[in-house]
Amino acid sequence: MRYALLLLLLAPGLALAQAEALENPGTTSAVQDRLYRMNHELTLGVGVLPADAYYKGYYAQVSYTYHFSDNFAWQVGRGAYSYNVETGLRSQLERDFGVAPTATAFEDEVEWMVGSDLVFSPFYGKTAILNSKVIHFEAFLLGGATVFKLNREGGFRPGANLGLGIRVFKSDTVSFRLDVTNNVVFAGASRIINIPTIQLGTALNFGATE
Repeated sequence: MRYALLLLLLAPGLALAQAEALENPGTTSAVQDRLYRMNHELTLGVGVLPADAYYKGYYAQVSYTYHFSDNFAWQVGRGAYSYNVETGLRSQLERDFGVAPTATAFEDEVEWMVGSDLVFSPFYGKTAILNSKVIHFEAFLLGGATVFKLNREGGFRPGANLGLGIRVFKSDTVSFRLDVTNNVVFAGASRIINIPTIQLGTALNFGATE
């Protein structure tokens, strides 16, 4: 009698558990594959060298990147030429204090640069804008080496760079990317300078799959 009463008390709970199991037999998680893939990438970009107190550089750059997979790529080569504009501080120093333009601080002005990078793209996603348009994007890290041609007596100087960026896909052949990097440059005589760059580019993708 005692066991029968216990079964009667447990029966509603068992029935409810069985009903829940039938309604929700299990959950399945799935990760959607990326829509756009890169292969041979040609990037045309414009950028700025914003950090130097004596000039601001505005540059144009072209680069080629080979993508081994969705996550790893090699920016085989990139080259940029900078158009430099003197700041008010530099003009004031030259006008009011007679500071020679060959002073050490002025020798760090970048004329052009070439380099190569490894690229790691661990993040890919998509988002909706006002529930009317879906955009696909990826975020990436890059690191490599750069050779700078500094003006006047600056000569050629090697540097190492690290940076990050984001890419927004327009189609399987066109995307837009923003790169932000910092170059640690060995400027000679045990002197190290930092040359940050900010670049916005249009990337053309050849051999793409969708």
